[in-house]
Amino acid sequence: MSVQAGIWNFDGRPVDRKLLADISKALKQQGPDGESCHVDGSVALLYRPFHTTAESRRETQPYFSRRGFVLTWDGRLDNRDELISELRSDVEANTTDVAVVAAAFDRWETDCFGRIIGDWALSMWKPEQRELLLGADYMAIRHIFYYLKDDRIWWSTDLSLLVLLSGDKFHIDDDYIAGYFAHDPDAHLTPYREIRQVPPGQFVRISNAMAYVRRYWRFSPKSRIRYKTDAEYEEHFRWLFRQSVHRRLGSDSPILAELSGGLDSSSIVCMADDILVNEGAETPRLDTLSYYDKTEPNGDDWAYFPMVEQKRGRTGHHIDVGRLGAVPVSMECSEFSPLPGYLGSGEHLDAERAAIVRDGGYRVVLSGLGGDEFMGGIPDPSPQLADLVVRFELTKLAKQLINWSLIKRRPCIHILGQALAQLMPPSLGQYFLKRAKVESWIEEAFAKRTNLSIRLLDVGEHFGLWLPTRRSLMGGVMLMTNKLAKWQSSGLVLEEGRYPYLDQQLLEFILSIPASQLLRPGYRRSLMVRSLAGVVPYEILVRRTKGTAARTPLAALGSNSSSLDMSLSSRLGYVNQVRFIERLRCAKAGADIHVVRMLKTISLELWFRVLASRDLIHTSTCNDCPLTSS
Repeated sequence: MSVQAGIWNFDGRPVDRKLLADISKALKQQGPDGESCHVDGSVALLYRPFHTTAESRRETQPYFSRRGFVLTWDGRLDNRDELISELRSDVEANTTDVAVVAAAFDRWETDCFGRIIGDWALSMWKPEQRELLLGADYMAIRHIFYYLKDDRIWWSTDLSLLVLLSGDKFHIDDDYIAGYFAHDPDAHLTPYREIRQVPPGQFVRISNAMAYVRRYWRFSPKSRIRYKTDAEYEEHFRWLFRQSVHRRLGSDSPILAELSGGLDSSSIVCMADDILVNEGAETPRLDTLSYYDKTEPNGDDWAYFPMVEQKRGRTGHHIDVGRLGAVPVSMECSEFSPLPGYLGSGEHLDAERAAIVRDGGYRVVLSGLGGDEFMGGIPDPSPQLADLVVRFELTKLAKQLINWSLIKRRPCIHILGQALAQLMPPSLGQYFLKRAKVESWIEEAFAKRTNLSIRLLDVGEHFGLWLPTRRSLMGGVMLMTNKLAKWQSSGLVLEEGRYPYLDQQLLEFILSIPASQLLRPGYRRSLMVRSLAGVVPYEILVRRTKGTAARTPLAALGSNSSSLDMSLSSRLGYVNQVRFIERLRCAKAGADIHVVRMLKTISLELWFRVLASRDLIHTSTCNDCPLTSS
């Protein structure tokens, strides 16, 4: 993904050329294919490309529109033909994506954001109006951060740059840390209270030294797609999924696809192969990368991804995670990261992946992220049953309860209770639902003031009178945007991630169809399985479970974990050190704990230490610091 950055001094001071050079140098690794910038007195826009297509190599950025606006753009324009048709007289058929976007803005200004389909982030400077616009795609798959002060604003697609080059000291954002402990922080937040991220489906207008956030995309609750037969849903899904994969095969270098042996990644690879054989695409080749760990008791991916390799007649790259082993926990850490990370993956794994990407000349990696969340991969019937309760369809409810009871081998009353919990207000659910339980080592005062119990219920936004199935799916969208917003690649790996299951038109279709098309008693991923029969190997279509790694992350605690010291997290008011050490000892003795949350807590402490050693954060709580306006 190409990188962009900029400076605007509100007081009219000329941009410091040395500072601009330092910014460009800091972004060189991420944008290795050149450098260009536009400087106009107190304003500068910088662009460093990471080319993935032949078209992108013809771009000149920053780009000047016919109306005099200055634009930097990082993205993939999926509906360029449609936009070019609408903009006929303003663009040529073989023009670049950035030129199409600039022409669209010239005609529709900010209304154009809702017309752009793809993964993208942009910066737009309007010199006559003295106004800056920062925008991101509907899921913020491409990131852009901004640091607004009284006398200037900095923005960048790289958060590290804003933290390290500003020379400032930051306050830790309590809401971010609460989100970190629960699942993922809200998409617009960063760990630093003074720095924000452009939210998904929204843009930020900076004018008169103030930032105003405006939404351009929101899924309509009135959207409905209803067909008479299953076959019609299958045909529509198959067409959209094929289109989604095809859109992501644009690359003038080989593409690497992650292949786990599950239905999500296998479907992408098999569909891509079919497209390459029957339609062709820009990429010269598609290869696969598979991780496996035969030491994991529940891990059996190694038995399934070879089936896809056999079907395509080509063996992919393999990484034996068990051979690499877990990285022991050490309280000695000096490497800077702008976000708190997660223990357990290990530098050796990143290094091996980086070598594969580098040696194979790959710049694009396809991922199955989003398949579990939106395609019926999580076999939870609670929202569908709750719909029947709301609609008072008691006969159908009784039949469904019996069916699910037989499938899950659990009493009907338990399954009904889970369905009724979907209707419980979060204010009550935080006291009665198990998943709302806050870990004992989290400081009570912090948990209370940030509503951590409610955050654990996955409640990110209220959806009014929407049915539970729709609330559940839209809640999943919110959680996914939060996850994507905090995704950061290893510094060892330079690649552009593409996610076919997060295609906007595909996801809008999934949100508009009956939930029963996705999940049926005894049939996970019902629509996918029916639609992709004959495309994906039968053994993978009917695969019941997919192994998850549990032993390796736990092993990352290591034999020296008894010496872990949570003093900085304790001083900041987030962790009770005594209770944490107590729970850690219980975990080593075999007690049942939430492994991920424990590892995240340790990782947070290590991250705090690195920031404190660099004097980047205030190490005491403070509620009086500037925030952006919205």
